[in-house]
Amino acid sequence: MILAVDTSLGTAVAIVDAAGARRADASSPDPLGHAEVIGSLLQRALAEAGDEITHVVAGMGPGPFTGLRIGIATARAFALGRHIPVIAVPSHFAAALSILEDEPEVGTFAIVTDARRRELAISTFRGLDADGIPHLTTDTVLVPRTGAEAYLDGLDAREVTTVDGAALARVGIRAANAGRELAGAEPLYLRQPDVTMPGAPKRVGL
Repeated sequence: MILAVDTSLGTAVAIVDAAGARRADASSPDPLGHAEVIGSLLQRALAEAGDEITHVVAGMGPGPFTGLRIGIATARAFALGRHIPVIAVPSHFAAALSILEDEPEVGTFAIVTDARRRELAISTFRGLDADGIPHLTTDTVLVPRTGAEAYLDGLDAREVTTVDGAALARVGIRAANAGRELAGAEPLYLRQPDVTMPGAPKRVGL
């Protein structure tokens, strides 16, 4: 049983079995209220599917600093408490898998998500690789919304507003089965937080 948690857009929690079949799904489309809903969504999913979890998949973004930290911290804390592994997966891979499962014949396409501040996060994919994982052809970039059309240059663009937690779990377990790491320990932050720790106080002369 694989638990997936993603807070790159809304908040998505899902549980799938070893074959990738969806056993529970709980989500909220609110892009801001992650901390308020993630606990209840996790409880709902576990109540529906049972709590015999063997792996946790954490969506690593791209996403805003605060939102991503909430989801990743939840995934890591749950795994730490159960002494089970965490599998890090870029969130765009889940969005790409959802499209490829619905449209297996689609060619090269772009996953586009709102990066706020009039910017878009864009990753391009083509098909599935030998491990059943979406094949990333271009790394994620931030593009001004006004310049996105020129950047995409006619590419099949799929703007998504939610991440399917079950798709994230399927990518994660396929990567684990293949012995692959799709993301490092550091999240794919869109940008660093606006609020920073203050520096040392200035000395005032007499």
